[in-house]
Amino acid sequence: MSILEYIVVLLLFFLSLPVRNAQTARRRNVMRIHGMNQSPPRGGPIRTRREKKVLSKREMYRRGPMNYRQGFNRQSNKANGNGNGNANQQKGTSSQNSSPTAYTSPIPSLNTSTSSSSVLGSNSENGSNHGESSLDSEPTKFFFREKYARLGVKGNFMPLAAQPKNVDLGEWLAHQAVEQYRLVEALLQCIQEVDSNTGLAICNPKSCPVMSAGRSHTYTWLNNDKVPIKVPASQYISLVQRWIVGKIHDPKAFPTDNPTGSATTYASGGLNTPGASVPIAVGPTTLSTPLSTLAGYDWVGKKSGFPESFFGDCKTCFRQIFRLYAHLYHSHWVDPFWHLTNGTNSNGWTDLNSCFVHYISVAKLFGLLSEKDTEPMQPLIDIWTANGSIPADAANGACTIVPPQ
Repeated sequence: MSILEYIVVLLLFFLSLPVRNAQTARRRNVMRIHGMNQSPPRGGPIRTRREKKVLSKREMYRRGPMNYRQGFNRQSNKANGNGNGNANQQKGTSSQNSSPTAYTSPIPSLNTSTSSSSVLGSNSENGSNHGESSLDSEPTKFFFREKYARLGVKGNFMPLAAQPKNVDLGEWLAHQAVEQYRLVEALLQCIQEVDSNTGLAICNPKSCPVMSAGRSHTYTWLNNDKVPIKVPASQYISLVQRWIVGKIHDPKAFPTDNPTGSATTYASGGLNTPGASVPIAVGPTTLSTPLSTLAGYDWVGKKSGFPESFFGDCKTCFRQIFRLYAHLYHSHWVDPFWHLTNGTNSNGWTDLNSCFVHYISVAKLFGLLSEKDTEPMQPLIDIWTANGSIPADAANGACTIVPPQ
C-alpha cells in the first residue's frame, strides 16, 4: 500500500468516529429508558473513600430498615440451614411481640422498708426462698416510692384527727367513721363507674376476681353460715358499703338523739333517784375512782348514748375502710388514679394519697388498726411517718383507746 492510500484510510476512519459515538450514545439512552442496561456503565468519576461511605449510608437508608434486617435474617437462615423456615416463623410471631417503638415506663426500685417482704409476699406454699427478686413474685408497686408519696394538699392533719375538748369521744369517733367513709366512697366511684363502650366498670369480676391487696393479702367475706368465702372485689366492696351504710344509719348503733338518763346512771340511790324510793347502798370508794366506774360498767360512747358494741363497730368500719384503700392502691393505682388529673397541680394519685394519709392519721391516733391490719400498706405508711405527713402523735398512737374492763 502506498503512502497516499494509507493517508486516505486514516482520514475515512477519523471521519466515521462521530457517527459511531452518536449511535452508541443513542443506543445506551434507549436501553436505559427501557431498563435493559444490566451492567453498570464503565468509567465515571473517581470517588474518594469519604464519598463512598456517604453513598453507602444513603443506599442503606433508601432500602429501609426492613430490607436491612431481612439481609441479616437470610444470613442466619443460611448458617442454620433452615432456608426460609426462620423467616416464616418470625413473620408468624411478629404480631405477638410488642412494638419496639412502644413506650415502656422504667421500673423504679422499691423503697426499703421493714414490711416490704410481707407486702410483696413470698411463695409460702412451697417454702421456696432462694433470694429471688421481689419483682419475680409481684409487680413493682410505684406507690411505695417516695417520689409518688406526694400529697395533693399541704398542711398538718392533726387538727383534723384530734378530738376537740368539748366533744365527747363517742361523738368524735362516730363523726370520723362517717367522714372517712364519705371520702373513700368518692374514690370508689372512680372504679365503679360503668364504661358505656364495654358495659363494665374498671373493677369487675374479670379484672379483680378476688378482693385482695397484692398477691400476699386476700380478704374473704362471711356468708350466712359464718363461713369465709372468696368473692370478687366488686362484690366485696358492695357488701362493705352496704354494711357500713347500714350501721351509720341505724339509730341504735349510731344514735343521733340526745341521751336520756336512767336509774343505772347513778352511783348511789337516794330519794331523788328515778325509780327508787329508798337509798341504794354501794360499796366503799376512793377519791380517785372515776364516776363512770362508780356508776357501773362503762364503755366508749356511753355518755353520749351509744351502745356497748359501738367501739367494736367503729373498729370494724375502719378495718374495712382500710381494706378498700389497700385494694385501690394495689389493683387500681395505675388505672385509673395515675391517669386522672383535674388540670391543676393535683392529680388522681395525689388526691388518693391525701385521703389515705388523713384516714391513717385518725386510725393510728386512736389505735383503731393493728399492725397486722396495716401490713399491705406499711411501706407507704413508713414513708409518711418519716417525712412528717403523718403527725408524730398520731404515728405513736398518743390517744389510743383502751376499752374499760
